[in-house]
This record gives sequence, structure tokens and C-alpha cells, in this order.
Amino acid sequence: MPILQKITKEKAFCNFCHASKFVTDDVTGEIACSNCGYVILENTEDRGRECRLISDTADTTRTGPGLTLKRHDQGLNTVIGIQNKDAVGKPLSSKTTQMFGRLRKWDSRSQTKNSADRNLRFALQEFDKVQSKLGLSDTVIERACFFYRKAIERNIIRGRSVKSIAAACLYASCRDLEHNRTLMEIANPFAVHRKEIARAYRVLFRELRFEVSIADPIKSITKLASKLGISEKTIRKAVQILDAAQDAGIVAGKNPEIIAAAVIYAACVITNEPISQVAISEVAGTSTVSIRNRIIEFKTKLDLFSTIN
Repeated sequence: MPILQKITKEKAFCNFCHASKFVTDDVTGEIACSNCGYVILENTEDRGRECRLISDTADTTRTGPGLTLKRHDQGLNTVIGIQNKDAVGKPLSSKTTQMFGRLRKWDSRSQTKNSADRNLRFALQEFDKVQSKLGLSDTVIERACFFYRKAIERNIIRGRSVKSIAAACLYASCRDLEHNRTLMEIANPFAVHRKEIARAYRVLFRELRFEVSIADPIKSITKLASKLGISEKTIRKAVQILDAAQDAGIVAGKNPEIIAAAVIYAACVITNEPISQVAISEVAGTSTVSIRNRIIEFKTKLDLFSTIN
């Protein structure tokens, strides 16, 4: 049988004048009677905002930064300062300075105990560099760091370069969060060959068994159209051609970038917009042969330039 407890709220009174109104002094931490000034309680807990002048701006938060996978220690780091001064600013003795020097050295060494920790720190630094180059959000980088930590747990890093696994994790993160990025766009800032990243991505897909969504060619159309500067009429025509191709079932299994480049070129031909195959292929990161092959397929299966007006 559950036990119910009734909590009653009692009203406090002053012991001298029996008044019921009190004043709290935030500076001294005292609670005093508003009528006679008798101090009821002292050294009370300050429940207001805290203002710490750690940096140039005032920090009003009571806690530090949140946990993040982008840091080697997930944000729970300890740093031994190099000032060699005590709390009041007095210089430490030579013996104490030598002791703290050894503590700093061993503190730095303890953060990278083995090769896996060193590889993790190097990979996180690469993620930080690539984030600014590609303009990626913190969510994408967090997911990539999560995949890389899982790869270390499964011992996938051994025998492979750190950059290739890091680039594969970033590509997997973009695929998982439906962030439209190609292998070439990720390979360029990492300075790794595209085939090496693709090989590492297949290993991650097989070992980690994560589920990724299929890339939507419509997002590629929007991205390529903004780079080429084509008109809105041509974009609508390209989306119309893509819808017809999806209904005919000729898009499945194809590279979304090549499909987007092909429908944009077909839309430019229909709307008489002067954009060459070479310009589209350079922006899409593909070859003109691939675009022509898709155009031939559109002609045979969609009767492209006669039925779509």
C-alpha cells in the first residue's frame, strides 16, 4: 500500500515584531525582517545568475560548455597553467616549479596513451579544418566524430590512413543527415584520392552496419543550378524531366550528380539556354560522356525532346 505524505507550507514570522515580510540582501547573503531589521538567516545560497570574467565577455552561465564528440576528451579537459604563480599571484619556488613542469608533461602524455588516441586527436583536428572549408554544420561534424570513434572501437583504423577513414566518416555523416556532398567535394580538402575514400566507406558500411538514405537528385539540381546561374524556367523544366525519369524507373542505381547534370542539360536545350556540356560537367564533377549517355537514355525511354514541352 503506497504511503502518502502531505506537505504543508507554513508561514514564517519574526521573533521580535512577529512581522511576516522579509528582505534578502544578495551581497551579504542575509535574510532580515523588513519591519525591525532583525537578521533571520545569514550565508544563504545565491540562486541568481553567475557572472564570471574568464574572457573579455561576461559569462552568465553556471556550467561550462556541454559535452561534445569533436573534442578528444569530449570537453572534460584539465589544463595545468603555465604561469607558475599561486592563487595570490606570488611566484612559486624553484622546487615547486619543477614539480608542476613534470605534472604538465605527464598530463600531456596521459591524454595520448596509445596510437589510437593519437589518431583520434589527429582526425578531430582534420574535421575541424574541413568544417570551415566546406561550411558544414556542427551536427554533421558531431555525427562524423561518432562514426570515427565507432571505427576505432571496431579496430577499422589499423592498416588504413587516418585521412581516408576520416573522410569516409564525414561522407557517411553527410549521407546519414541528407546533406548533399559528393565524394569529390570531400576528397579535395582532405587531399585524399576519391577511390581511397570510397574503399574506406565500403568498409565502414559493412562493419558498422549503419543505414543511410538514398541521395535525392533534386537537391543536386538546386546546387548545380546555383553554381551555373541558370534561370528559374530552366530549373522547373529540369525538375519536370527528373519526375518523368523517376516515373519511368531509369533513375534508380544511377549517380545523382550525373542524373542532375543530364536533366539540367536537357532543360537548357529545351529552353534554349546557352549552357554547354563541358560547363555542366565541370560543375558536377563528372564527364561529358556520362551526361551524353544519360541523354541518350532519356531520348529512347522518355522520347525527351518531343513529348516534354
